[in-house]
Amino acid sequence: MGKFLFFTSWVLLSCFCCRTIKGEIFTSISQMTDLIYTEKELVQSLREYIKAEESKLTAVKSWAKKLDALTRVSTSDPEGYLAHPVNAYKLMKRLNTEWSELESLVLQNPSDGFVSNMSVHRQYFPDEEDETGAAKALMRLQDTYQLDSEAFSRGKLPGMHSNAVLTVDDCFDMGKTAYNDADYYHAVLWMQQSLKQLDGGEEAVVSKAEILDYLSYSVYQMGDLPRAIELTRRLVAIDSSHQRAGGNLRYFEKLLFKQLQESNQSYQPASEEPIHLGTYSRPKDHLPERETYEALCRGEGLQMNEARRSRLFCRYHDGRRNPRLLLKPLKEEDEWDSPHIVRYLNILADEEIAKIKELAKPRLARATVRDPKTGVLTTANYRVSKSAWLEAEDDPVIARVNQRIEDITGLTVDTAELLQVANYGVGGQYEPHYDFSRRPFDSNLKVDGNRLATFLNYMSDVEAGGATVFPDFGAAIWPRKGTAVFWYNLFKSGEGDYRTRHAACPVLVGSKWVSNKWIHERGQEFRRPCGLTEVD
Repeated sequence: MGKFLFFTSWVLLSCFCCRTIKGEIFTSISQMTDLIYTEKELVQSLREYIKAEESKLTAVKSWAKKLDALTRVSTSDPEGYLAHPVNAYKLMKRLNTEWSELESLVLQNPSDGFVSNMSVHRQYFPDEEDETGAAKALMRLQDTYQLDSEAFSRGKLPGMHSNAVLTVDDCFDMGKTAYNDADYYHAVLWMQQSLKQLDGGEEAVVSKAEILDYLSYSVYQMGDLPRAIELTRRLVAIDSSHQRAGGNLRYFEKLLFKQLQESNQSYQPASEEPIHLGTYSRPKDHLPERETYEALCRGEGLQMNEARRSRLFCRYHDGRRNPRLLLKPLKEEDEWDSPHIVRYLNILADEEIAKIKELAKPRLARATVRDPKTGVLTTANYRVSKSAWLEAEDDPVIARVNQRIEDITGLTVDTAELLQVANYGVGGQYEPHYDFSRRPFDSNLKVDGNRLATFLNYMSDVEAGGATVFPDFGAAIWPRKGTAVFWYNLFKSGEGDYRTRHAACPVLVGSKWVSNKWIHERGQEFRRPCGLTEVD
């Protein structure tokens, strides 16, 4: 725009000159030669203007071509496309960051149609918080399923290989997200991957100096002084005038010298091995059974031995001769012996699942948990999913599903909670928790009692991840579309069965849909009588 104004001003100036020398225009060659050079400069200015516009148009065409190919793939199977966590992260990043860059490019010479269209849709775009959340979801998957950064970067996930790759700049942004959250463990992993790809010859906007700056300090925060010194020396070699590198290097060297003196050890050069998953210990967090929980999610540490397996059976289930199940009993499989967990096959037809999802989608909102101190529902980082609540009056399908649950379990659903539908997307999880409330009960449980039992419908298959695991006794139950699992959360005495602490593992590849019914105590007095002991 500045060059266009410059061009316009020159035109006005030349016209002004024409007017002032009009009487001498054919007799003063010297003044005319000035106009020749003026015109030449105008032409050069015009060419620069055209070149700038062509360069901008070329960039916009390149964007359009890339995004056209991308949207053809993504819109052909939206759920399948977003099932891959890298695709979901890059969608968040594109809409939050890259489309804004394109908007700025176009705004250099405003295009009203494009800008107005952007304004209409911008309100629906993910924001920085969403992009950060998607990045953290990838890191959560990385931890749970022990995937190194290169596996993600190259689209190599268990059981599949995809062309959904992360560039140098993507990896840098992942590392920066972790760094800004003081998560130096993941910052190291992703900055190292960014540096590796840059050293491999990939083009990038970010410079090697920028990567080394973040990486060296993150390595220092992880307590690896020799490697932090080596990386900082590389940074100084690239940019000797870097405002922090020199000071950091002197500080790191002084600190290492002091440590060696105090421990009476000799200096050992930094390892030449690249930093990868397992080089540094992952920081401990709030979850005591973190390692057990994540091992179960990977299919490791399962406690189903042959002796236990021999006590599991499958059978036909008619709900104690329930009239609606007599002619068409259900197939029931034991998943675990104690506590007893069963799976029912062919619980929901594809048409019913489709209807439930259709009803739930407009109502999906970030799932909440009840704060044990305040009793207020709030979102939490340990539960990452979207959920909706459906009433029997919403559609005959919901009423039919409620009745089916009552027929199967023999328990009344009159005091049960509404049917909750949940969708777990990229990195979606629910860390170990109890379905029942521990005393003192929340006010909402004083009327209908505690959550006696859980009936969980699986409404989709999941390509990888997404198991329901029980860390206390080492069980893992894998989603199978159309099936349901059922267990009691309370003993017959009304005491909570603490063995039923369970978790929904992060979805690695796929989109996990479930619906569940929490059945409460009231109304079950003659359907599930009290036991003689506390743990019956």
